[in-house]
Amino acid sequence: MKQTSIALTLALLLAGCTQSSTPVAPKPVVQKVAPKPVVKTPVPVAKKQLPPPPKKDIKLKEVDDTNFNPDYMYPEDKQTAAKPVEKAPTPTEPVAASGGMSKEECIAMITQEKFDKYTAMFGSEEASIKRCNMLKAMQ
Repeated sequence: MKQTSIALTLALLLAGCTQSSTPVAPKPVVQKVAPKPVVKTPVPVAKKQLPPPPKKDIKLKEVDDTNFNPDYMYPEDKQTAAKPVEKAPTPTEPVAASGGMSKEECIAMITQEKFDKYTAMFGSEEASIKRCNMLKAMQ
């Protein structure tokens, strides 16, 4: 039984590996004759004649460049120069510039500790009052 199964397996293996069809003979190679290439003869190009040189003898004129004016070439915008410069508020001005809040109102809104902290952080009491105005606007 064992030998029969081995023989059957070998027979199937050999049958599968052999060629079942007859080999095809290769066709003979037939070379096609290419048609002769058509050679185009170049067509002669008609050369154009150049125009005759001018009869007049042209001389260049000298240019007078003494009319240079820097005001004309580089004008200044007079409208921007006439604009007045706004004065920046100084820290010695009264509290009215800070929107109407006084130091006492700011301390009442935030504590004295925060007011001192803002004064140290921003460098002046006016800046601390501006901070109070911003906090009040956000509420």
